[in-house]
Amino acid sequence: MTASFEKTGVNNGTLTFSIDQETIKKGLDKAFNKVKGNISVPGFRKGKISRQMFNRMYGEEALYEEGLNAILPDAYDAAVKEAAIEPVSQPKIDVKKMEKGSDWEITAEVVVKPEVELGDYKKLEVTVDTTKEVTDEDVENRLKAEQNKLAELVIKEEAAENGDTVVIDFTGSVDGEEFEGGKGNNHSLELGSGQFIPGFEEQLVGTKAGEEVEVKVTFPEDYQAAELAGKEAVFATKVNEVKAKEVPELDDELAKDIDEEVETLDELKAKFRKELEETKADAYDEALETVAIEKAVENATIKEVPEEMIHEEVHRAMNEFLGGMQQQGISPEMYFQITGTTEDDLHKQYEGDADKRVRTNLVVEAIAAAENFETTDEEVKAEVADLAEQYNMPVEQVEKLLPLDMLKHDIAVKKAVELITSTAVVK
Repeated sequence: MTASFEKTGVNNGTLTFSIDQETIKKGLDKAFNKVKGNISVPGFRKGKISRQMFNRMYGEEALYEEGLNAILPDAYDAAVKEAAIEPVSQPKIDVKKMEKGSDWEITAEVVVKPEVELGDYKKLEVTVDTTKEVTDEDVENRLKAEQNKLAELVIKEEAAENGDTVVIDFTGSVDGEEFEGGKGNNHSLELGSGQFIPGFEEQLVGTKAGEEVEVKVTFPEDYQAAELAGKEAVFATKVNEVKAKEVPELDDELAKDIDEEVETLDELKAKFRKELEETKADAYDEALETVAIEKAVENATIKEVPEEMIHEEVHRAMNEFLGGMQQQGISPEMYFQITGTTEDDLHKQYEGDADKRVRTNLVVEAIAAAENFETTDEEVKAEVADLAEQYNMPVEQVEKLLPLDMLKHDIAVKKAVELITSTAVVK
């Protein structure tokens, strides 16, 4: 085979290749074996016509189209490999020459992966907007959060304050007309929680049980119910009860209630500090990785990202998201119904930063190629084991699903990310 590639655009080009006589013969043999079963010829049982008789009656050229279909995929793949290109979409095939006794000549219009001109990607100076330091205040806030979870609501006679819970009946109206969804009975509302329309909760601060008030608010312009957006409403509201949180004392006994593995409050503080240190360290590493890779991408040059790659990335992200939903028992149809959105809405959501994600992948892959990372058998085994654990699948099944080349590619990409991140200098 001879194959050549000629660029016709930034990421477009024409791949020209030929198919030799030996390969053509194999294709024609496959084509004949496929079609002969449908041919009835006097003197022959159906499907038993000889090749010689077929050629005499129909001509060998009758097999050309079927023969080409049989051998084209492998021939195209071989041409792509010989021309050293990476197509990112299905080719548009054109047969230039298909004559008996001659090699067949084919052209394919293809879109290829864009070239990446790398800039600096090692020892990048970056700023990370988070810290690994855990303060006493962080630990105290964690303790307070756990303490509040065990708080009880008790009836109070005094006026309601922010943080209290009021139990209310309410009926909403616009221009004197009640509207759908604007009524509720014995609804518990924590003041200051932001559960209701802006301005609603503030007007209940200072009220007592048994009081009736008119709460006047204006629906936000972007309110989900379009017929109410931007309109003024009045809620006739009755306060049935006012409840305050009764927070238990923070001592050794409460510490044991919060975490049965500890015996004292000091032990709980130490455990929370360790957990917070781990959480902050993970968040810091993730933030560092993000900004370092963003800097490496900024330093690189990609003239143009093919629309085909962006389209593929959008659908990959959508399928990954909807697949995650299905693992939680939520089908795509159910998700769209619950959220009141459509597949087009989700497509637009992922379309927003698809170009950025594709550029990032291209740059990281280019760095992996530039560094010529090698992958050991041990690394492949470890990668397979991690994936098997992550997706709760047998190792053997992961090995069957993922080709070796894909596993090596993923490992090389991880090494590239580690290189960028580990050499970055934090200001």
